[in-house]
Parts: sequence; C-alpha cells; structure tokens
Amino acid sequence: MIDHDRLFKELLSTFFIEFLDLFLPQVASQIDRDSIQFLPQEVFTDVTSGEKKEIDLLAQVRYQGQETCFLIHVENQSYTQTAFAKRMFKYFARLHEKYDLPIYPVVLFSFDEPLRPEPQIYRVTFPDLNVLEFRFAAIQLNRLSWRDFLTQPNPVAAALMSKMNIPKLERPQVKAQCLRLLATLRLDPARMQLISGFVDTYLRLDDTEKQVFQATISTMGLDEQEEVMEIVTSWQEEGAQKAKEEIALNLLREGIATEVVVRVTGLTPEQVQQLQTQLTQEN
Repeated sequence: MIDHDRLFKELLSTFFIEFLDLFLPQVASQIDRDSIQFLPQEVFTDVTSGEKKEIDLLAQVRYQGQETCFLIHVENQSYTQTAFAKRMFKYFARLHEKYDLPIYPVVLFSFDEPLRPEPQIYRVTFPDLNVLEFRFAAIQLNRLSWRDFLTQPNPVAAALMSKMNIPKLERPQVKAQCLRLLATLRLDPARMQLISGFVDTYLRLDDTEKQVFQATISTMGLDEQEEVMEIVTSWQEEGAQKAKEEIALNLLREGIATEVVVRVTGLTPEQVQQLQTQLTQEN
C-alpha cells in the first residue's frame, strides 16, 4: 500500500517555498522566506465518525518587512470525499481557535479519478441570511496538463507532473521528462532521491512502456541522457537491495541462522542483524 499522505507531506515540507512559487506565487511573494516554521502535527477527533484525523502540513510565516504572522495549512487529498469542504472548514475553525492567527487554507487534490472539478467552498445559508461562505485554494492535479510544467525549473513540478492529467500512451514520455527536468535542477543527492522516488512510485511502467521510455531518453542530449540514466540505475540498485532484504526477512522468519542468511543474500552481518531486530519489534 502506498502511503500517499506521507509521500506528499515529505515532498511539500522539503520543497515548501518551491510549492508556493509554483502554485501560489502571490502568497510566496508576500512572505519572509526565512521565517517559515512548521508547527507540530495537529490531531483532531471527529466525534461524529469516531475517527482521529491528522492535518498534513501547517506552517507559520511572516509577512515581508512586518512582524505580523499568518498560517498556511496545506492538505493533500488522495481520494474524493463528498463532505471534504466541510472537513476543511472544521480544520480551519479549530486551528483559528488554537492559534488566533489568519489562515490561508490550501488543498492539493492528488487522486486520478474523478476528473470533475472538486468543490472548494463550504456554505451555511438560510433564506434570509448568508451565515458562512468558507473557501480554500484548490490545486487539482488531474485537471492540469503536464505539458504546461515542462519548462518550470522547479523540483515540485518535476515530481507532480507524474500525478497530472496524463493520457495512457504518454506515461513513458512524462516519466522521461520528469527525470530530464530533475536532472537540470542540480539538487543534492538526498533531494534528488526524494523527487526521483516520488516519480517512480506514481509512474510504474510495464515492459512495453519501458521500451518507449528508453527510446524517449535516447532523443535527449548526451549530458541529459547520462544524468537520467544515473537516476534509473539508482532505482535498479535500490530495487535489488530491497529484493535481498525481502529474501533475508523470509529466511529469518523461517528460523535460518543469520550466518546462512548473510551467505545466501550477500548482505552484511550488520544489515541482517538490523532486519532481525525489525522482525523482533514487529512480533
């Protein structure tokens, strides 16, 4: 199972200002970029449904040249939900009560279906009185064309193109272009791995698509080809490592001695011991 909320939270918290630059430039232009402070995870109990819900990302920022602060609340929604706008209002109300600061609410709709526009307003009205009209900024990825982001020198664009409106036949091309854009950004290895892993998670190709992917890469310049292939090689190495670890875990579950597991898998004794500890904690 893909932990969509974790993946998106990691992406947005790592590249928060880049996210604002890409989708909310007016907000990005108003804030002191050195003032961004992520606040602790908020957990709300919904007594009507009996569920506990965590908000995804809450940042306190300061206006440029001022001491005045406000909050930016970003929520990733990976599935469609009828009463979602109402839930966003509840988050807004509780956060406003706790922090007593203005809040700029943002929703990133990241599901593939449906393609219809999602509601971004919650109203409470009576025939003689408009009590409430709550709105939030909405970014619905499946209604955006990946081609519009090809020339954006932004790591969030390189990642989120993989979740935009992509005709099936264009999936290999999009994956290649995500990596081409990523290669031009010259990120440090950890950030590079975060983006490339995000793309690989959401654009898994079958054998036929992989052939088209390789053909697309071959049309790039030599420098771009080399850098993209380095990323692909790192995926292959990571996949091989995970396969070894899965085999080791299965052997350890069967009670096979760690020395034998080391010989069979080629993992180091330290790595096998870590896996053994992991199994013990799970049990």
